[in-house]
Amino acid sequence: MSLVAGSYEKFIWGFKLKTLKSQSETKTLTLTPLFSYPSHLSTIKSVAVSGPVAVSGGSDDSIKIYDLSTASEIGTLNNHYGSITSLSFFTPPSLSFPRNLLSASDDGTLCIYDADPFVHLKTVKVHKKGVNDLTVHPSGRLALTVGRDSCLAMVNLVRGRRSFSCKMWKEASIVKYDESGEKFFMVEDEKVTVHEAEDAKLILELDNRKRVLCATPGSDGILLTGGEDRNITAWDTKSGKIAYCIKEAHSVRVKGLVVLSKSDAAASGDDFSHLVASASSDGVIRIWDIRMTNQSEPNHLAEAKTKSRLTCLAGSSLKSLRKPQVGNGNPDDKRDIEMEENS
Repeated sequence: MSLVAGSYEKFIWGFKLKTLKSQSETKTLTLTPLFSYPSHLSTIKSVAVSGPVAVSGGSDDSIKIYDLSTASEIGTLNNHYGSITSLSFFTPPSLSFPRNLLSASDDGTLCIYDADPFVHLKTVKVHKKGVNDLTVHPSGRLALTVGRDSCLAMVNLVRGRRSFSCKMWKEASIVKYDESGEKFFMVEDEKVTVHEAEDAKLILELDNRKRVLCATPGSDGILLTGGEDRNITAWDTKSGKIAYCIKEAHSVRVKGLVVLSKSDAAASGDDFSHLVASASSDGVIRIWDIRMTNQSEPNHLAEAKTKSRLTCLAGSSLKSLRKPQVGNGNPDDKRDIEMEENS
């Protein structure tokens, strides 16, 4: 499992989660450093990982690309005119290498890239103000965004254009599809709302009592959140109740969460499907076993201290023999976007 974190201090941090065996044959987990250096000119605001490739977006309006197999930076994408606020890969279930990268920015646009090699395909204006977050449907055909204009927008990734937009009563900071793509979640300060993906109908409203700063979907209808309360809370989005909670997971607010999906675990060959990674603004990254949440005070299995103010966290266990490449110019094959426009 690879983890990548960004920080206020412009540093990008890479770690490898490994299983160690002692002489007594007991297994322990450790976070081994892969790299650490100032990759941006200002604060890193978003990171994403898929297979051997990672990307980071910063307040310097740029996206950096990394090859995790060689722990090196291999290129830069400069297609936005504002801070990069959100990054997301689309990786089909049958592949271990991402097919597309999507990025959102304070300039109100969403950029679509071919990930093999990394080439800019299209820029779509989705909000009048900055984009706070984006999420890609599991099919790779749609994306949702929320912005500072208090709007929710849908982007047709096949045609490369915005297909829907609606005004909300309050600005949302986070939007996420669930694993099935049948529901999506939005975060508005301390409240989390659950919606039907087909018509955006409100299903549930969850009250976290303190501001939510990060959220990520798990399996079986579970949504994990972290934030100002310093807890890692797992919500059962079917019943609206808390499934489990790791109280005071960090000494300060939680800024990033990573849940390893079952498909990732099967592809990697590692039994990491029960693990959750968390990052806090004091620079600490911790690994938790959700099977231990029934204990009164569950302990983390591994920890890394970066001594930086961490802002975001991403991870993946997908393995691939292919190395990421950065293209130049427009590709001859623009994948699904041109395929439907020409049909």
